[in-house]
Amino acid sequence: MNWPNTLLTERLGIRYPIIQAPMDGGPGSPELVATVANAGGLGTLAGGSMPPARLRAVIAEVRALTDRPFAVNLAAASPGRIDPARIARACELLAPYRAELGLSPEPPEPPEPLDFDEQLDVILESQIPVLSFSFGAPDSGYLTLLREAGITIIATATHLLEAIVLEEVGVDFIVAQGAEAGGHRGAFIGQPEQGLVGTMTLTPLLAKYVATPIIAAGGIMNGRGIAAARMLGAVGVQMGTAFLACPESGAHPAHKALLRQGSEIATTLSRAFTGRYGRVLRNRLTVELQAHEAEWPGFPRQLFLTQDLQRVAADRNLTDFMALWAGQGCHLCEDRPAAGLMASWAEQAAALLGESERQKPIRIADDLPDPASLI
Repeated sequence: MNWPNTLLTERLGIRYPIIQAPMDGGPGSPELVATVANAGGLGTLAGGSMPPARLRAVIAEVRALTDRPFAVNLAAASPGRIDPARIARACELLAPYRAELGLSPEPPEPPEPLDFDEQLDVILESQIPVLSFSFGAPDSGYLTLLREAGITIIATATHLLEAIVLEEVGVDFIVAQGAEAGGHRGAFIGQPEQGLVGTMTLTPLLAKYVATPIIAAGGIMNGRGIAAARMLGAVGVQMGTAFLACPESGAHPAHKALLRQGSEIATTLSRAFTGRYGRVLRNRLTVELQAHEAEWPGFPRQLFLTQDLQRVAADRNLTDFMALWAGQGCHLCEDRPAAGLMASWAEQAAALLGESERQKPIRIADDLPDPASLI
């Protein structure tokens, strides 16, 4: 096996087949995106919740820190219909917690819906080389526009049918998001529980039945996981939780402190924070509101109802009310600089795959510094 050169590294011009997962709400800071890019991976900026002006500004922040390729992630799904009854019920359920934090019973008015066309205009203007999508893929007109601009397109599947749909629309790579993954589930076809296939099952399944190259995600925390994913047929990995405790991560300090105290059974799937299922560390809010999972309005309506509550909780270090995104491998998090982690993961993967990276020619991005010097 030719480590670390794969279809992913060749296409994207990166040294290692490692993608930093998009992490919205703070963890995926410009510093983390740029550090991963400088260390030879592909950093990803979570841009789905950013208005065009903000997206443009943050892309500029990343560009000021790196001249290496990085990706931007957008949400492909349109907001669901507004259901006043569900919104009223959500306000009723959240009212006691808002009162406890000294907030008014009614949340602020939601912002104007984001314009997907305007977000894409920023991507095209900024000449972003890689665009990844959550919750499906946009229609063929958008994809044609992106292809004509030479942009590599990545999208996420949580089961085989989703992967087949993504292959039919012509994405370049498919992320096989296993059930272990932290953050939002990328499911877009069927019921949420149908998209809870483990990474070890999902990756070889997709690699067998679709021709589009597969990127494994979910529970991959070190070189062992990277090597395993390669053996299962993936051309690369996407890692999010593994970067959460890094100093470059924008995750809240209290969030970082809880990661290593967790375990493989410390997380749960919840819709309470955004209206869309995502894997988080259990806290008071997820436990007490678990019985009401089916009552929340959809994404992003529920997010608008909880944003100020989460913001106040973060200001006061009250983790009981924060969305503590984390995958099942959270207890393996390391509080180390991202460049050092990347270098150690590469060495572990090379050793396990029976190869010495230094003996392999680097055909792409061979001008990168030695990752050991970045530790």
